Amino acid sequence: MKRQILTLFFCIFSLLSFSQNATTIKVHFLYGSKPLKKYKDTESKWFGGVLGGHVGIEGDSGMVLSFIHHGKFHWFAKKNSRHSLYAEHSVKSFDGLMTRNADSVKRAIVYIPVTLQQKQQFDSIESAYLKQTPYDYAFFGMRCGAATYEILGQLNILPRYSISKTSTKIFYPEKLRKRLFKKAAHNSWQIERYKGSPTRKWEKDR
Repeated sequence: MKRQILTLFFCIFSLLSFSQNATTIKVHFLYGSKPLKKYKDTESKWFGGVLGGHVGIEGDSGMVLSFIHHGKFHWFAKKNSRHSLYAEHSVKSFDGLMTRNADSVKRAIVYIPVTLQQKQQFDSIESAYLKQTPYDYAFFGMRCGAATYEILGQLNILPRYSISKTSTKIFYPEKLRKRLFKKAAHNSWQIERYKGSPTRKWEKDR
């Protein structure tokens, strides 16, 4: 009986200790889409179509950090001419990047528990990347999916790769989403899902 009480006490202490030394970051996904045939005249096309979309990371500031192109679009990355930018958006403005009606967008949010050390590391990365972009934005290079993966790799949430390997493996956001959803299911992480407007053909999770 005494041993059982000690075990219970240890479990409670461990849970309390973890809760005091942990927090959460959120990965926001906007799904790619194109207008259904009968809505082509009234619905706009989005960059990337069904294989497009966007992704960013939210810390505890209520702002979503995401990687975007800035200036002339590059097909291939240029180290000495970086037309890219890390930007912060409110959750509402992030959800509305593709359209004025943010509530019509199919989206998902993955809640990832992290330690305070990981959160502090994310804050440092965010601060540094907002001051100076670390790489160019290019079609055959780093874009939002690969850039978000690169940060999660630094936090040891996902396996870390070189920049070139990251950009090849995570060619668009669905490649990252598939990995995170699988990890979320394994670790019982929370995922919020929103269906999006029925006037569009939305990217599906595979």
